[in-house]
Amino acid sequence: MSSRRVILDPKQIRVLAHPLRSRLLGRLRLDGPLTATRLAEVLGTNTGATSYHLRQLADVGLVVEDSDTGRGRERWWRAAHDISSWKRDAFEGDPDATAASDWLEGQQLAYLNERVERWRQVQNEEPAEWRAAASFSDYYVTVNAEQLSAMTAELDAVIERYRQAAPGPDARQVMYYLCAMPRIEEP
Repeated sequence: MSSRRVILDPKQIRVLAHPLRSRLLGRLRLDGPLTATRLAEVLGTNTGATSYHLRQLADVGLVVEDSDTGRGRERWWRAAHDISSWKRDAFEGDPDATAASDWLEGQQLAYLNERVERWRQVQNEEPAEWRAAASFSDYYVTVNAEQLSAMTAELDAVIERYRQAAPGPDARQVMYYLCAMPRIEEP
């Protein structure tokens, strides 16, 4: 069983800021444990590159071999954590880690956009209860930094409570993004 959360350190964020590595870790979190061969098939890459990048992720503790799943000579991999988080300011003075943080943020934003667009394309074919349950909201709240941190912590706790609960009948994996930032006036 993987632990819940890792706060990425400078070395981890530099290693993770790579297109294939971030996709490997994401896929292992969604569908793992998997072999390098299966990951290569799913992600459209080759087994050699996949194995190399899995070892890079393992060297910094983001993935681990799953000895419970392996059979024979197959090496099965799983994510070492359920959640990666980081604060860009934690890398102040380390330009490479800061650049990696910026790249990962951009990748996460692109991934979010891709997933939302995919939902929009197929939502009419989805069951009515799922169309009704899915939602888009935007809120504007006037708070100070301390209040924003407290609000985010409360929302994280609610999400974690549902992550730990037993799934109900007809449960599906759901992506729930929470993004809180100060409003910056448009030029």
